[in-house]
Amino acid sequence: MTSTTSASAWDEPAGIAARGTVLVLPGRGEQPDLYRRFGARIAADGYRVRVLPDPTADPAAADAVLEAALSGADTVAPRVLVGVDTGALAALRAAADRPAPIDALILAGLPDPDQPSEEWLESWDDEVEYRASCPTHRGLIADESLVERGALRSDRIPQELREPADLSAVTLPVLGVHGDDDVLSPFDGVRARYAQLSEVQVVLVGHGRHDALNSAAHRSVAARVVQFLESVRAGVDSPPILREVKP
Repeated sequence: MTSTTSASAWDEPAGIAARGTVLVLPGRGEQPDLYRRFGARIAADGYRVRVLPDPTADPAAADAVLEAALSGADTVAPRVLVGVDTGALAALRAAADRPAPIDALILAGLPDPDQPSEEWLESWDDEVEYRASCPTHRGLIADESLVERGALRSDRIPQELREPADLSAVTLPVLGVHGDDDVLSPFDGVRARYAQLSEVQVVLVGHGRHDALNSAAHRSVAARVVQFLESVRAGVDSPPILREVKP
């Protein structure tokens, strides 16, 4: 298949078979093109990446778009949802409601709906600063065509996503990626939610802010994401792909 490089879709390089499909659910107020670096990087490793609309803009419409994407003719297994911010809440709910044909979840910056953000967001500069630690990504955030100002306020989390999903119903492999400097959703506030998942790994990103995928360590984060995708593709019963041994 010819490589696709539009604002919301990136395909595997021409001449190789897709290794799976990654569907990204953005956070509050984010446009799909904000994920062009992440999408292009994951696609370069053979995965088909699609960035869907912000689920908080119209939850019912977003759910329909997700259903269509999961069953689309160009969607190949394994199908992995990457939820960022409120997109992570939407991904958890989707997996709890209908685990098939979703094969795994990656949750970045999982928010705590009970954690007020207003005290931290007194200005637009504050919002840019608390979203990401990567200077390049902060430059993208400052572009108001890609991120809506004030969208990270806690009242922007819809009631549908505030109500906790039945996490005991989520039996898929889950990778949590959380910034260790996320003041908008400190990890201790969501630790209990992760603990309810039966098959979960969580990595803390050093100097990571709320958008853990786009921290200053985004290369290491992307590498960890690819490792997780490869393990999902291999199957949960497969031996570890990489093992550390003493010389």
